[in-house]
Amino acid sequence: MLLAVDVGNTKIKAAVFKDDTLSDRFVFNAVEAVKAIENIFAKHSKITAAILSSVGKASPELLYTIEKNVPVTIVDHQTPVPFKTSYATPHTLGVDRIVLSAGAVLNHPAQNRLVIDAGTCITYDFIDDKDNYYGGAISPGIRLRYEALHNFTAKLPLLTREMPVSVTGNSTVESIHSGVVNALIFEIQGFIDYYENKYDNLAVILTGGDAEFLAVRFKNTIFANSNFLLESLNQLYLYTQND
Repeated sequence: MLLAVDVGNTKIKAAVFKDDTLSDRFVFNAVEAVKAIENIFAKHSKITAAILSSVGKASPELLYTIEKNVPVTIVDHQTPVPFKTSYATPHTLGVDRIVLSAGAVLNHPAQNRLVIDAGTCITYDFIDDKDNYYGGAISPGIRLRYEALHNFTAKLPLLTREMPVSVTGNSTVESIHSGVVNALIFEIQGFIDYYENKYDNLAVILTGGDAEFLAVRFKNTIFANSNFLLESLNQLYLYTQND
């Protein structure tokens, strides 16, 4: 069994896999991390290896807790991946984007792929049907948009995400929800339309913490999977073992 750990900007997510099957999933914050990992190993004694990705720097205590139980693979820019990159600054490419792109290639062979990760930031990554990674885009996520409106104005309230009733908000609160959520939906749809118009046989994968919230507003041809990064970590581990 494999333990996959994703250290994100706001939360740490982990999952236990048996081959290609996700058997258990966990979400916790950095303060809880060491105890949470210890509990995972206590619950799943058959874990034999781990793989970890981090958008920042995983704490030494977290790494030690994993390493004292099983060997751990830490994904970085030297990790073998199933695609070629023409990204101008590969050393600055986020590890999460590397993992998601690898998962897209391994899950959707011989297709053009657009991966949209709706988390703290919204990232867009495009890999063509010949497994060439080109890059994409980065924009603020839902929470950052709400916080920016509150923090950089004098009177706008801080709201939490809510699906707008209409595009045309008839109150300040409804206008904020429309401006944040509808604008993001239009943005995402615009990126999808651009790639669909330019490339045939396009697989669109929507993932991240806000994926399920947003997915209801898109066509069902989109693959919405909030666990895609964890699943991609598992598949990348298997790929590196067979490489």
